[in-house]
Amino acid sequence: MLPVDMSQRVHRLLPDLGAWLDTACYSVRIVAAEAPRGKATQRLLLAEEIAHATCRDVLIEWRDGAPRLMPAADGYPARIAFGEPDRAMAFALIGELLRPPHMPAVGDERSAVLMRLAARIAASEATVLIQGVTGTGKEGIARFLHDRSPRADKDFIAVNCAALPETMMEAMLFGHRKGSFTGAAASSDGLFLAADGGTLFLDEITELPLALQAKLLRALQEGEVLPVGATHPVPVDVRVIAAGNRDLAAEAEAGRFRSDLYWRLNVMPLQLQPLKARPGDITAIAAAFLLRHQAPGTTIATPFAWPTPAAMDRLSAHDWPGNARELGNVLQRAIVLREGERIEASDLAIMAPVPVSVDVPALRRPAPARLHDVARASAMDAIRAALRDTGGHRAHAARLLGISERTLRYRLAEMRDLAMAG
Repeated sequence: MLPVDMSQRVHRLLPDLGAWLDTACYSVRIVAAEAPRGKATQRLLLAEEIAHATCRDVLIEWRDGAPRLMPAADGYPARIAFGEPDRAMAFALIGELLRPPHMPAVGDERSAVLMRLAARIAASEATVLIQGVTGTGKEGIARFLHDRSPRADKDFIAVNCAALPETMMEAMLFGHRKGSFTGAAASSDGLFLAADGGTLFLDEITELPLALQAKLLRALQEGEVLPVGATHPVPVDVRVIAAGNRDLAAEAEAGRFRSDLYWRLNVMPLQLQPLKARPGDITAIAAAFLLRHQAPGTTIATPFAWPTPAAMDRLSAHDWPGNARELGNVLQRAIVLREGERIEASDLAIMAPVPVSVDVPALRRPAPARLHDVARASAMDAIRAALRDTGGHRAHAARLLGISERTLRYRLAEMRDLAMAG
């Protein structure tokens, strides 16, 4: 739990703020504004209690009208002003203004329980297996485990096993000796030794070939690695945190993952739930994302873009099949393309589920669509939507689509050729 002081006047004005902070993994202590404090203490004060504030604190102003946020700057504390309609987002922003780096945003009781468990696990040397679908924050939990562990002053090395070239996996993980294979002009320690004394996070662990799984098992059991081309193992002191978006128990049962390695990794299991199963986190994650992408540039001239209550209702009502990644994409697009100072519900480009009709008469079965044609039509629709949303600005549209402007020009030329041919 993260300690934070709350002044007595804030507590009397906003008694439910303490309950929110408790769910967000804070330990709240009610104190007088003028009470002595420790060097690292953070305190929530009313705006009129600024005389007792430091740059680490957050000043709260309860008022009617448009909400306002000013991040800490030039030695002044962060300041947040809001009224009843914006209470939920304001509470989440307060929690995120206080939250240290690499601490996942939490606003749901289920997540708070998991974070308390993770804090206990972090203090041990046990291997951890984090499972959950894509976008649920597995790397964030892994970083939290490292930062709260005795190894926090050493390196945290994150590796996506699915991104490693298959022919180089062994050398990249365990190192190699000079001349051990074509192109090995010099020796390399590998990622295990790079993380010596610290933590090695192996994401998408199910993508490791079975032969490498055996070598990983030995590294975990014996605390040593054998570089490619070496004749003697090298001792290594690494805490391994593994993660996967597939059920490792099912993968082991199907023979696609070594069962002995599964049991060696599954010492401390953590199961992350999809975002739709922890709705309280939606507001917290939204607040964290908005602060990260806006707060550094927030000024009087360029105010912080708050979501309206209607926008928050729309965010809360969505199922988020893409989890936190989808939520971040929706908010980033809204920040860029919003019309007014605030993010309205209409600024949120949330894909609605496609309705399925079950009573359409099937007089004749149509010819099946070719996969290539379906993919091309989908890409064309996405390009048209991006250009429409950016007012025809190709550079902005390319960024929204995640492609280069050159690729966009090529696709547009292809679309013109198809239109002329039709």
